[in-house]
Amino acid sequence: MTTNSRLIPMEVLDEVRKPIAEAGGMPNAVYADPAVFEFERDEVLGKTWAAIGYTSDLPRNGFAKPVDFMGLPLAIMRNRDGEYNVFHNVCSHRGMILLIEETEVEGMVRCPYHSWTYDLNGNLKGTPHIGGVGVHKAEGFACEKHGLRQVRSHVWMGMVFINLSGDAVDFDTFIEPLVQRWSEFCGRDGWNNLHIAPTGSQMQLEVQCNYKLAIENYCEAYHLPWVHPSLNTYSPLDQHYNLIVNDYMSGQGSYTYNLSDVAGTRLPRFADWPQDKLRQAEYVSLYPNVLLGIQADHFFAIILEPKAHNRTLENLRLFYVTEEACGDAYAACRQAQLEAWKVVFGEDVFAVEGMQAGRKSPGFQGGVFSPVLDGPTHHFHTWVANQYAESAK
Repeated sequence: MTTNSRLIPMEVLDEVRKPIAEAGGMPNAVYADPAVFEFERDEVLGKTWAAIGYTSDLPRNGFAKPVDFMGLPLAIMRNRDGEYNVFHNVCSHRGMILLIEETEVEGMVRCPYHSWTYDLNGNLKGTPHIGGVGVHKAEGFACEKHGLRQVRSHVWMGMVFINLSGDAVDFDTFIEPLVQRWSEFCGRDGWNNLHIAPTGSQMQLEVQCNYKLAIENYCEAYHLPWVHPSLNTYSPLDQHYNLIVNDYMSGQGSYTYNLSDVAGTRLPRFADWPQDKLRQAEYVSLYPNVLLGIQADHFFAIILEPKAHNRTLENLRLFYVTEEACGDAYAACRQAQLEAWKVVFGEDVFAVEGMQAGRKSPGFQGGVFSPVLDGPTHHFHTWVANQYAESAK
């Protein structure tokens, strides 16, 4: 494993962590060096709660899906009782990959190499011929000691989160600052009435950039007038405000969000949303790899799936308020909402890919920040620098 001391010198991290008016950004290597990618998986994303997929991708009980988490083979399994668990996607016998594609598991998960079998709770159930031809048990070998290795996980808002290190704070504690903040809009129970619809709820976008650039771009509204000219007409820069939720969440808000009117949609709203804030919206980057947005009539999440140091899959889900909103009567409204967001997120592609290309230049080594408009982005840089510094202890 590559150590932090060989990647980014501590004096560089200290520069990043200075007050915003004096600070520089994280250097090119953390975006452009492939050696950093695996390091960040274990020491940045792995030390906290990172999202790896949506429960809606496992549509029925008895379903399993392989996931490549920055080169680490994992599997999400939905057992017969509907519970979700995450395991390392390797057979305990000889390390063979178990699941190659998502599948409904009719009986057991079977290793294609020697046919060892596992149930959807990760228990080893069958070891054919382990004691010789026709002998399926071996003296001294206990199946219960050789099940699949489980990864600590938690499901929240239809997303599956993992903590590779196993020692992050309890997930409810982790997410509570955001739940508390957004309870002002949707109430404490509003989350329980959000649903992914059969149509108008999802899209994927592959971008040729490091996942951190997608986080940084989402954090701030500074780029709005030039990258999103249409959006800027109904949610202009001067109506946006910076958000620093806590140590690992930052973003932006708007007082004049009006996408529903622009898209021509009329969807059910959160019952507790204040009438005097119907056009207020907030967008939060939940470090390290989730982008969240909340409006009066929908909620969305984007899981950033880092595929390489310079390639990221953005996996979006739109959640609508009430089951009624997911019915045929609102299908056209949902599609219009989705298409409007496709335009907005599509406009960001050239920006994040341009910044990635710029990380090849020796003339750039982190840049500087606007002390007024770049606060949320500097906050993220500081968080990343702190993770690097912590790994060097």
